Amino acid sequence: MMARLAYSLLLYLITPLIWLRLLWRGRKQPEYLHHLGERYGFYGQPAPARLIWVHAVSVGETRAAQPLIDGLLARWPEHRILLTGMTPTGRAAGREVYGERVIQAYLPYDYPGAVGRFFHHFRPAFGVLMETEIWPNLLLTARRAGVPVALANARLSVRSARGYGRFRALVSPAFAALSGVAAQTAGDAERLAGLGATVVEVCGNLKFDVRPPADKIDLGRQWRQAVGERPVWLSASTREGEETLVLEAWRQVAIPGALLVLVPRHPQRFDEVAKLLQQSGLRSVRRSQGLPAADTEVWLGDSMGEMAAYFSLADLAFIGGSLLPLGGQNLIEAAACGCPVLVGPHTFNFLQATDDAIAAGAAQRVANADELGAGVDALLRDVGRLAAMRAAAAQFAHAHQGAAERMLGLIERWTGRAGR
Repeated sequence: MMARLAYSLLLYLITPLIWLRLLWRGRKQPEYLHHLGERYGFYGQPAPARLIWVHAVSVGETRAAQPLIDGLLARWPEHRILLTGMTPTGRAAGREVYGERVIQAYLPYDYPGAVGRFFHHFRPAFGVLMETEIWPNLLLTARRAGVPVALANARLSVRSARGYGRFRALVSPAFAALSGVAAQTAGDAERLAGLGATVVEVCGNLKFDVRPPADKIDLGRQWRQAVGERPVWLSASTREGEETLVLEAWRQVAIPGALLVLVPRHPQRFDEVAKLLQQSGLRSVRRSQGLPAADTEVWLGDSMGEMAAYFSLADLAFIGGSLLPLGGQNLIEAAACGCPVLVGPHTFNFLQATDDAIAAGAAQRVANADELGAGVDALLRDVGRLAAMRAAAAQFAHAHQGAAERMLGLIERWTGRAGR
C-alpha cells in the first residue's frame, strides 16, 4: 500500500515533465497534442452498454492483437471492442487495421483519479492487456470495479524482469491482480510468476497468427516487378544509430545493381535518415517520392503500415534494433512473408522467437556491421541458400500458429464469460 501511494505521489510530482515530453514529441508529431483529455480519463464519446477492452500500447502491439480481436468479436458478437493505446502511431494503425470495428481511445496515465474515470465511463465487461503493460493503479482499480483483466501474449525479458524486481513491493500486487497471464514462452512464464502473477499458462506468440495483409503482399510483388532482377536487401525497423552501421555494411556489398531498402522504425526519424543518406553520397529516393530508379542505391521506406510489402519485395532482410543493445525487433512478420533474415547480437526482446528461427534455418546471426555486410554479400550471391532459408521461414511461421485460439479459451475461463 505504501509503495503504491509513493508511486502515485511521484506521478503527480512529475506531471510537468510529462507535459514537457508531450510538447517535445508534439513538435515532430502534432498528433501527440490531440485528445489530451483522454490521457486524464475524460472522454467525450459515449460508451456502448456491452464492451470488451483491449489495450495495445503502440503499433506493434496493435497489429499483433488482430487475431485476438477477430476472435473476441466472433465469440462475443453482442459486444463492441474498445481499443486503447498510448501513441498516435498506434492509434493510426488501429484505424488502418480495424476501421469502424473498434472504438479507439487513449488509456489514461496511471493516476488513481484518471483510471477511476476510465472504468466509470466505459464499464468494460473485461479487459485484455497486450504483452507487458503493468500499471499498479489501473489494475487495482479494475479489481475494485469488478473488471477481470488478463495479460495476453505476455513477454518479459531477463533484463526487464530485473528492472521490475527492484520495485517488487509495487509491482507484485499489480501482477497478482491479473485474472490470468498467457505467456509466450516457458521462460516468460517463469519470470512473470516470479514477480507475483498467480495464474500463468504458456500459449506461444500471437504474432505468428497475424496474416500479412493480401493487399500489401500484392504491393510488394508490384514493386518487385518494377525493380526487376536486382538483388534487394531490406533493413527493417532500424533504430537511431543503426543506419550509419547499415550503410557501412552496405558499402561492403559489391554486387552490381544491388538495392538497399532502408526502413526506420519510427516515422519521426524519416527526415533525419533522409539527410544522412544525402550526406553519404549514395543515390537515394524516398518511398513518398516514388519507386527507385535503375541507378538508385538506397530506397528510403518513409511509409507506415507497409512492412509486409517491403518483406515481399526483399530477397533478404536485416531486423533492426539488434546491432546496438536495444533488444531487437520481431522477425515473425518477415518469416510469415517468407523472407530470410539476418539479426545482430542483441535480440533479448524476442530471444525465443529469434533462437527458434535460427535453429529452423530461417535466420542467421551476425556479430557486428562487418559481419552484416559480409553476410549480405554472401547470401545475395547464393541463390540456393536463399531459397532454402525462404522455405524454412515459411515453415517456421506456419509451425508456430495457434496461439490466438489458445488465448481465447483461457480468456473465457479466466473472465467467467462463455462465448456463446
